[in-house]
Amino acid sequence: MYAVVETGGKQYTLEKGSTLDVELLPAAPGETVSLDRVLLVADGDQVTVGTPTVAGATITATVLESVKGPKVVIFKYKPKIRYRRKTGHRQQYTRLLIEEINTTG
Repeated sequence: MYAVVETGGKQYTLEKGSTLDVELLPAAPGETVSLDRVLLVADGDQVTVGTPTVAGATITATVLESVKGPKVVIFKYKPKIRYRRKTGHRQQYTRLLIEEINTTG
């Protein structure tokens, strides 16, 4: 069984027991979160597509930790005028462990 869920403006395919890095959620490690924007649920040959979401379907996940993504380097440069600026950015993510895919409703 797998599902497609939307969170943080992105869509993810997930299964029970898998881990997933999503945009930062306001939850502490060890807390349980519920994702309710389920777009598709597939169980064997039975596929349920939402319009736009599947009614009553939720994903239950446990927050494992907050992690940072890879560093993105921003370098600005203008020739002949000694202008150079180097900055960076690391996006913060929340790592989730998928506990259950609920399709009741």
